[in-house]
Amino acid sequence: MSIKSSFNILMLFVATFYLMSFLVHPVNKKNENTDWLAPVEADKTINPLKGDESAWGKAKETYNTLCAICHGENGLGDGIAGIALKPRPANFKLDRVQKQSDGAIFWKLTNGKPPMAAYQESLTEEQRWQLVNYIRHLAEDN
Repeated sequence: MSIKSSFNILMLFVATFYLMSFLVHPVNKKNENTDWLAPVEADKTINPLKGDESAWGKAKETYNTLCAICHGENGLGDGIAGIALKPRPANFKLDRVQKQSDGAIFWKLTNGKPPMAAYQESLTEEQRWQLVNYIRHLAEDN
């Protein structure tokens, strides 16, 4: 085999490897996207439990049962089941969560987005609003 043939085979291998990595990369990038936005209409939804101090207290058991395993007991996104998830569970204390409207958080709890579960069927509307208040409370709790 000549040097020119070896070089051509090597270049073919490099070109194939480059093409394959280019094709796979967008899929991996998509899975790591953490910019999950609720529809703009969700921002118009009014929290019927806003200002109800007892609402977040009622949600604590629900949070500990359904959410803490991924989001962590204190909402830092460090739950044991969340370690291997892509994207990682949200840290509820961060501005990017707390700056969202109550309606946007409610929409996300309702509709989910893998790996985040949708709770429209398993929780009542009142329970989902209580969780919104609990997520707000977690940011206040140091």
